[in-house]
Amino acid sequence: MTEGTSVHTQAADEVPADSLIPTLPGTDYTDPGTFRLEQEHIFEAQWFCAVRSSDLDKPGAFRTVQIGRESVIVTRARDGKPRAFLNVCRHRGARLCTEESGAVKRSFQCPYHAWTYGLDGKLIAAPNLTSMPDIDRTAYGLQPLNLTEWLGYVWVCLADTPPSFEETVVADVVARLGSTEAIDNYGVDGLTVGKRITYDVKANWKLIIENFMECYHCATIHPELTEVLPEFADGYAAQFYVGHGAAFGEDVEGFTVDGSEGFGRIDGVSEEQDRSYYAITVRPQVFVNLVPDHVIFHRMYPVAVDRTIVECDWLYTQEVVDSGKDLSRSVEIFHRVNQQDFDACERCQPAMSSRQYARGGVLVPSEHHIGEFHTWVEAAIAPGRT
Repeated sequence: MTEGTSVHTQAADEVPADSLIPTLPGTDYTDPGTFRLEQEHIFEAQWFCAVRSSDLDKPGAFRTVQIGRESVIVTRARDGKPRAFLNVCRHRGARLCTEESGAVKRSFQCPYHAWTYGLDGKLIAAPNLTSMPDIDRTAYGLQPLNLTEWLGYVWVCLADTPPSFEETVVADVVARLGSTEAIDNYGVDGLTVGKRITYDVKANWKLIIENFMECYHCATIHPELTEVLPEFADGYAAQFYVGHGAAFGEDVEGFTVDGSEGFGRIDGVSEEQDRSYYAITVRPQVFVNLVPDHVIFHRMYPVAVDRTIVECDWLYTQEVVDSGKDLSRSVEIFHRVNQQDFDACERCQPAMSSRQYARGGVLVPSEHHIGEFHTWVEAAIAPGRT
C-alpha cells in the first residue's frame, strides 16, 4: 500500500441501517463446534423427517439415515408398522447396516460377531447365547427411537422425551398456511413418488434454509420460476405472510418448466388453492411445495458443517404415475430451481470464512422471517454454549 492511501474497514461499533437486520456471524456456518451443537440440540432433539413411508414397502425393508451424529435404521416390522433404531450393535458397537437401503427376510445380523435382532429390535440370536441365560433379550436389543407418521413420511426423534409433534412440526405448517386443512386438501400421504433426485450440496444447512425462505433472489437466478409465478420477480416470497399463495401467470396453464398444461387438480384441492403455489418450511430440515397437481417435498440431511444431502420427492396421484404420462416438464421446473439455489448456496459458503463476513451480513425487510429463523437456531443451541 502506498503512503497516503487508506482502506475502509467496518468499524467495530458500526450497525446496520434501520431498514436492515443483522444476520448470524460467518463462523456459525463454518465452525465444527457450532455444527456439533446444532446436531445435539436441534437434529437430535427435534422431530426429523427420515424416509417416505412407501420406501418401506414390505416387512424387512429398511433405510439408513443420518440424524445428527447418529446413523439410524428405519424399517418395517412384521406387524406392518415402521420402527426406528440406532444403527449400533449392542455387543461391541459395530454398525449393523452398512447399506443405505435394502431388505432383510426376518432379522438384522451384525457382520462382526453375528448378534442377530428381530425386526422389532429384540435380540434373537448370538453365538453361545444359550449358555448365557441371564441375558435379557429385550434389554440387549437395539435401541428404539420415537417415531410417528405424517404426510406419508416417517418422522423420528432421538430425544428421550420428544417435543410435541403438534406444537412443532404441525405448528410450522399452520403458521404458514393458517390451518392443517389447507395441507390436508392435497392428500400428501396418499400420493406416489413419481421422481426422486438427491443433491449433494457443499454448503451449510442454514444457507439452504435461508435461501428457500426468501425470494429476493428470484428475479436474478430463477427465470423459469418467475415466468410461471410473476409476482416472485418482485422479491416477495410465498412465505411472506400467513396463507399467501403465489398466483400463476395469466397465460400459464400448469406448474411446468414452460408453463404448459399439468395433470389436473388433485381431488380435494380447493378453488382458492387452484392456480397457486405455496411454500412451507418445517424446521429443522423439511421444505414442502404445494401446487394444484403435485407436491414437491425436500428433506435435508446435514452431514458436515459445509455439506448437506438434500433428497427431493416429486409426488403425484397414483393415477398420474400409473398412466405413464411424461413427468419431465413438471419435474424440470423445480429441478432447475434446486440447481440454481444450491449453486447460490455453494457460492456463499466460502465467503462465510471471509474477514468481511466475520460479523455477518444483513437482511432486507422482505427477509425478516430469516431473522426469526436465526433467533430460533440461537435459542435452540444456547444451552450448549454455556
